Amino acid sequence: MSHDDDDHDHDHGSHLTEVQLRVRALETILTEKGYVDPAVLDQIVEHFETRVGPHVGARVVARAWVDPAFKASLLEDATRAINESGAFETIGDHLIAVENTPQQHNMVVCTLCSCYPWDVLGLPPVWYKSAPYRSRVVMDPRSVLADFGVTVPADTRLRVWDSTAETRYMVLPQRPAGTEGWSEEQLAELVTRDSMIGTGVAAQPGAARK
Repeated sequence: MSHDDDDHDHDHGSHLTEVQLRVRALETILTEKGYVDPAVLDQIVEHFETRVGPHVGARVVARAWVDPAFKASLLEDATRAINESGAFETIGDHLIAVENTPQQHNMVVCTLCSCYPWDVLGLPPVWYKSAPYRSRVVMDPRSVLADFGVTVPADTRLRVWDSTAETRYMVLPQRPAGTEGWSEEQLAELVTRDSMIGTGVAAQPGAARK
């Protein structure tokens, strides 16, 4: 982020949110007291940014879009399919993949807390853990989709899957039209985190990814 010369007296942390400022203050205190090693924190952050995150799930989805045998295996037992493929990092047990189709759109929630497939989707978004999402998505999933800017046909069934500590879900979104012949790497760029939770859909070719 660039700064004009006249801005050198400004608080460089002013662009942070209140929560981010509190986290930074807490980290500083814990570091000064010797409870936290900044180097270890950096390693944890690097791990989630490069080895764990929605890019892992995006690669899994892209593989399912181009490989019918892998897709069938994924829908039968997602954990086994991913771990036995040899193409991805090993993930934990009890992951279930559910497929979006023109007839059914799936959404994922954890009504009790915030159970989430970290090893394929990375850190959960703040809204996923919020009480309004956890309650509304069960009672009125169509309005929640509308809040995310997603409209599904009236005759498409909506199904909400409740994650637990033992069972976690990821959505296999529908492959966008116009991507015939695309490589897995190209397809993975269209897969968003929200599309794997069910509050979004895969990006269209040429659209900005969110």
